[in-house]
Amino acid sequence: MSTLSVRLPESLHKKIKELAEQEGVSMNQFITLAVSEKMSALLTVDYLKDRAEKASRQQFDEIMNQVPDVEPEDYDKL
Repeated sequence: MSTLSVRLPESLHKKIKELAEQEGVSMNQFITLAVSEKMSALLTVDYLKDRAEKASRQQFDEIMNQVPDVEPEDYDKL
C-alpha cells in the first residue's frame, strides 16, 4: 500500500471528517472510497465511448428487426 500526502482546504477537511464519522469509517476509508467511485465513473465513460466507436447502425437494425412486433404485457406498459 502507498502513502500519499494531500493538501486540502480546511473546510473540505472538516466536511470529510464529518461525513466519515457519519458513515462510521475512517477518513482514509472515506477518501479511498470517494477516489474509487470517481475512477469507476471515468473508466465507465471511457469504456462506453470505446464501445460506441465500435458500434454499427446496420448491425443494430438487423438485430432489432428480429424482435417481434407485439404489444407489451400489461405489467410492462407505462
